[in-house]
Amino acid sequence: MKNKGLILSMIFEAESANYGEGIGNVASLKKMARGRGEQYTYISRQAIRYNIIEQLGEEKAKVKVEKKVVQFHPDSTIKDYPEIDFFGYMKTVKGSDGKTRSARVRLSNAISLETFKGDLDFLTNKGLADRNEDGMKGMNIAQSEIHHSYYKYTITADLEKIGIDENDNISLDNKEKARRVNKLLDTIALLYRDIRGRREDLKPLFVIGGVYNVKNPVFQNILDIKNNRILVNSIKEVLFDSIKNDTYCGLIEGKFDNDEEIKKELKAKSMPEFFSTIKGKVSEYYESN
Repeated sequence: MKNKGLILSMIFEAESANYGEGIGNVASLKKMARGRGEQYTYISRQAIRYNIIEQLGEEKAKVKVEKKVVQFHPDSTIKDYPEIDFFGYMKTVKGSDGKTRSARVRLSNAISLETFKGDLDFLTNKGLADRNEDGMKGMNIAQSEIHHSYYKYTITADLEKIGIDENDNISLDNKEKARRVNKLLDTIALLYRDIRGRREDLKPLFVIGGVYNVKNPVFQNILDIKNNRILVNSIKEVLFDSIKNDTYCGLIEGKFDNDEEIKKELKAKSMPEFFSTIKGKVSEYYESN
């Protein structure tokens, strides 16, 4: 099959969607520093992967404990489980070298596009304590870092490697490969994340990408927002001829201040039209190989 890469870079809006290890009674968001020490929160690729698997609507691969480590069951193969077809596996068995298969679908962390400024939420269980007939006993207080921001992340997929596992001599038919990838796209289009009593909406507000002859996540380091405007000129700077002709853009209008520029310069479609187009390109690729 011809080498083809599915590449999508997206922006969504969410709040406090991934916590790390807390300090005392303060829950700490995952974050990183850049430049002069500005802090940016992020949602790890593992967290996004977890939500994709949970919402994919496919049976999850079986697991077992081997060498005191939980891992995928040796009998779980890509034939039955798209999860390990997309994201790979490592299976070790006592007395053997084990099997590994790298991810065919890769995710970046979702990194905030606005800096974290140290906002904290103050929490108590006073509502429960008020019901206690013995008086105000068992009160607890806690603090939690909060951050509402736009986030960006990128997903890349090696289309010609999906559905093939040389470890187990498996090669799925192209119709099944197309079905799996298109179901993954449906999941991403309406992705969400449950965390601490909230359901955060991770569906893209802006997305750019396509099915390409190259596999570089070309828009990953380009996509950015300034003054609530997507930096269209930066995107155009990487639209080489080999990229431009296969690139599509999706937009939910009303969130960004330069909707008209995005529609004019990047020929943005509605989000349902965008995902329908990309799914068509995926099906076309598998049907032609």
